[in-house]
Formats: sequence, C-alpha cells, structure tokens
Amino acid sequence: MSWRTENVINLHTIDEWLHDGDRSLRPDEEPPLASHLVSPRIFYEHHGIYVGNGRVIHYGGLARGLRHGPVEEISLERFAGGHQVRVRPGTRLFDRCEVVARARSRLGERSYRILTNNCEHFCAWALRDERRSGQVERLGAMPRALYTSIDRHHRAIARTLRLWWDRATHTASCVS
Repeated sequence: MSWRTENVINLHTIDEWLHDGDRSLRPDEEPPLASHLVSPRIFYEHHGIYVGNGRVIHYGGLARGLRHGPVEEISLERFAGGHQVRVRPGTRLFDRCEVVARARSRLGERSYRILTNNCEHFCAWALRDERRSGQVERLGAMPRALYTSIDRHHRAIARTLRLWWDRATHTASCVS
C-alpha cells in the first residue's frame, strides 16, 4: 500500500472518529435539555451543555483571543458562532436537571487550561463526572502515530539505500 493511500485512509478514519454518532441540529430546532453540543471550528471542536430556552453553558476558553474566558451562559446562536451545531449522543451519569445544575455550579469559573480543563472536559464533567477530552487524547496520540509513520518510511528508505549501495559497490568491485 502506498503512503498516499495510507494517508487517505487515516484522514477518513479521523473524520469518522470526530463525527461518528453526532446528529446535526436543524435550523430553529431546540436540542433536548442537558444535550452535549458540539460546534466544529477550523482546528478543533467547541463543546457546551444546552440548558434550555436557547441557552448554552460553555467554557469561553480562548474564544476571546489570549485572554481566558470563563464558564458562561450564552445564546445558542452565539455558541454556534456561525458554525454548524451537532448533538453528541452519549451516556449521562446524572438526570437532565442535575446536568444543568452541575453546569451552572461552575458559572464564572476562570480556570481554563487547554490540555486539562477545556470546554470538552467541562461537558464530560457535567454529564458523567469525568475529566476527559477526546480532542486532547487524539492530540496526544498524534506524535506516536507520526513517529511510527516516519520510522516506517525511514526504515524503507534505509533498506533501499543499503540495497543500492550494495549493488553499486558490488558492481564496482566486479569491474575493477
């Protein structure tokens, strides 16, 4: 299999991994209370908890540039920021009202950390009392995958160069 084919397969797999099971929110559709909302951006996905009446609680994070934003309640339209919004299915450890109460309990918090306390960590905590971010986990796996790919290609190049060198030196020794 060529490296180009491998890359196409890997990109397809990553795309499925990012969007598998999410349901797009139709225009003017109100998501169910306590829904985990996801809005794709260019290099990441933004996450929030739907709390009813067209409102979402999310970690503002780096939405305002380098100044870390707080956990805040905003309109669904502002949460989307002109992007698509999807509802992410998944298990909830708490009933819907408790998820909303948990999300509200952190309003005003300003402890955003991109790798350890981001908007996806916030949603996982509100829904399941977990501190996880699939985006961060995938990011952590990328260096390993990149190293493996580079190592595999390096070994193939080294084998080819060795064969070439062996043939070149063998041919030279036969000629002299």
